[in-house]
Amino acid sequence: MHSFLETIRIENGIACHLEYHQWRVESVFRSFNAQKKCFALQEYIDPPEATTLYRCRIVYTIEGIQNIEYIPYHKKTITSLYHIENPHCSYEYKYENREILMQMFAQKGLCDDILITRNGLITDTSIANVALFDGVEWWTPKTPLLAGTTRQRYINDGVLKTKDIPLESLHQYKKFALLNAMIDFDIIAQENLKDIVC
Repeated sequence: MHSFLETIRIENGIACHLEYHQWRVESVFRSFNAQKKCFALQEYIDPPEATTLYRCRIVYTIEGIQNIEYIPYHKKTITSLYHIENPHCSYEYKYENREILMQMFAQKGLCDDILITRNGLITDTSIANVALFDGVEWWTPKTPLLAGTTRQRYINDGVLKTKDIPLESLHQYKKFALLNAMIDFDIIAQENLKDIVC
């Protein structure tokens, strides 16, 4: 049985954007034809009442929640990405088992993270969706490895548009951002975008 992972930002004792995490859990249940009713995350989350920023890590199966942890969060600085082309890489669901991503991450050398492409098209880093600004619009890859909750929220809000983004077109963009539940929308480069890719 597959184990899945959900990571939720806990800020000032509040679970942020919980409706998007609930949406993803429900999509897992639908995809795996679960006969059981999907659980409600809000019934299980009981975050510490503190000003510390926490990462709520939930492991679950279609049988129910297996484990919940609240881990103090410290943002990592990312300024360089090691490019890995992997046409067979698949991580459509947020599985607890991230071995395929960790194997690629281990190749990063002195870079901070990896940038994964499939058939020359940008997908994700090991931990985040990406977005690029062309001077007018923000764009995110049409086919990421994982359709993240923050990515979906910004698409729904009209901030992000989707299209195929070839790695070779990187020089055409003016800003590069990472997106996930913990860092939200984090611009890591605002010029010379090709220089962040090792």
